[in-house]
Amino acid sequence: MLVVRAGALTTVQDLGRPGHAHLGVPRSGALDTAAYALANRLLGNPPGAGVLETTVDGVGLRALAAVTVAVTGAPCAVRVDGRPAAWGAPVRVPAGAELSVGRAESGLRSYLAVRGGVAAAPVLGSRSTDLLSGLGPPVVAVGTLLPVGPPGPAPVAPADLCPLPGPPADLLLPLRPGPRADWFTEASLAGLWRAVFRVSARSNRIGLRTEGGSPLARAREGELPSEGMVLGAVQVPPDGLPVVFLADHPVTGGYPVVGVVPPGPALDAAAQAGPGTAVRFARAR
Repeated sequence: MLVVRAGALTTVQDLGRPGHAHLGVPRSGALDTAAYALANRLLGNPPGAGVLETTVDGVGLRALAAVTVAVTGAPCAVRVDGRPAAWGAPVRVPAGAELSVGRAESGLRSYLAVRGGVAAAPVLGSRSTDLLSGLGPPVVAVGTLLPVGPPGPAPVAPADLCPLPGPPADLLLPLRPGPRADWFTEASLAGLWRAVFRVSARSNRIGLRTEGGSPLARAREGELPSEGMVLGAVQVPPDGLPVVFLADHPVTGGYPVVGVVPPGPALDAAAQAGPGTAVRFARAR
């Protein structure tokens, strides 16, 4: 498939590179894991197949051979040679036809899977583009030729309904306090459960940044030595406004971590939360 319109930020993603943090290599991988998995499942691809993750305004591709694709994640218009096609279901694209994945109608990130998977060369076992370290395929640009792997034995799944939550109007993140919650005043911690932040436009694949709300106040001076960071860690820089680490997060950091958002639906929702979305934290059960 040949890229004819790259969009604001389109990258190849799969399940990422877990297990390499000791080498300084971030996890990376698809931000909305449920949407990623559904796109591959609709096409009978194996769970780790490579897909395209688009940001805000989609992507345009020309099929150099006939392919079957599926688009999930942020709802958007899908067209084949200008004609409307299904979102959230398998779509046949003839050889020579142009596939257009349009602007997100809500949310931020759409996922374009192709039967056989996007077969970019793997690096450390993953085809994911890592914006922090630069590992993996380069960001998709006009003229990029995307290889497609051979179809697997599983059939394409007929779909009348895609069980996938929509992008959040408000983002509620469950938070397990620690390991550095004691670096903040008791009043700040009590206020964290009542505070309403907003998603900052400075958010990216590395982290969801917040603005507004009530900044957390430190209970002690100084800085921590750098320590390991995990997916979902909520780091608090000197301005007191929480940053939720996403897939391309650094593997170490020196700002205190007030808590961790467990992987799962909440972080998937964070991947789709646009600037200005209200953000609240709730104590994880």
